Amino acid sequence: MPATIAWVSDGEQPKSRRRRGRRRGRRAAGPPEGGADQSPGQRRQTAAKNADNSSDITPKPQKTRPRRQPDRLRTVHETSAGGLVIDGIDGPKDRQVAALIGRIDRRGRMLWSLPKGHIERGETAEQTAIREVAEETGIQGSVLAALGSIDYWFVTEGRRVHKTVHHYLMRFSGGELSDEDVEVTEVAWVPLHELPKRLAYADERRLAEVADELIDKLHTDGPAALPPLPRTAPRRRGQTHSHTRNHRPDPAAQPQPGRRTNGCGQGP
Repeated sequence: MPATIAWVSDGEQPKSRRRRGRRRGRRAAGPPEGGADQSPGQRRQTAAKNADNSSDITPKPQKTRPRRQPDRLRTVHETSAGGLVIDGIDGPKDRQVAALIGRIDRRGRMLWSLPKGHIERGETAEQTAIREVAEETGIQGSVLAALGSIDYWFVTEGRRVHKTVHHYLMRFSGGELSDEDVEVTEVAWVPLHELPKRLAYADERRLAEVADELIDKLHTDGPAALPPLPRTAPRRRGQTHSHTRNHRPDPAAQPQPGRRTNGCGQGP
C-alpha cells in the first residue's frame, strides 16, 4: 500500500510561538514621576509637589503617660547646743582631759563625739549646752567661751533636716561620768592631746583645735582674754526633734563636786 503524503501550503505553515518574559515587578498605575523621560525642570516641580503633599499630612497624636511627680520631702530646721568640758583646764596641758560620748553606728563601730542636744523652748544655747552635758555624761560644767557652730543635712522619717549645733568650751565643775542616757553607749575622759585621733567627725576635730588655742590664751592672758560670748535669746517656739529622748536624770541624785571617774583612777 503506497504511503500517503500530506502537503501543507506556505500560508498554512505553523508559526513559531514567541515566549514572553516573566514580569519581575508590578507596574505602578499612572506615569512614573521623576522618570528618565522628564526634564530637570519637571523633576524639580515634581519634587516640590510631593513635598507640599507630605506637609498636608497631619501626624497622629501619640498617647503620653503623665509623669509621676517625685515625693517632696518636708524641710525642717533644728538647733542644738553642746560643749567640750575640760577637767584641769587651769593646770598643765598634759593632765587635761575632755568628756566625750560614744555611740555605736549601724556598722558596729564606736563613734566618739561631743555631748549635745536640742535647744528646748525657753532655753538659751548656753543653758542647753550645760543641760545636755549633764544628761549625756552625768557631769556639770560652766561655759567659758564659744568654740563655733556646725551645720549639716540629713534625711530621717520622711523629712529633710537642716541641723545647726552651737559648741562651747566648758570648765568641769563637778559630777561623775555616767552612761545611763539611752542614747549614749559609753562615756570617757580622754586626754586633750588624743582628741584629734579619738573624735570621729572632722568638724569636731577642728573645734578641738580652737579649744586648744583658747586654753593657751587662758593660761597666758587670763579669762579676760577669751572672746565674749555671743548673745543668744531664749527659744520662743518648740522644734521638731529627729530623735526622741526617753531618759531624764534623777533630780534626787546630787553630783559630788570636784570628782571625776573614767576607769583610770580618781582625778584631782
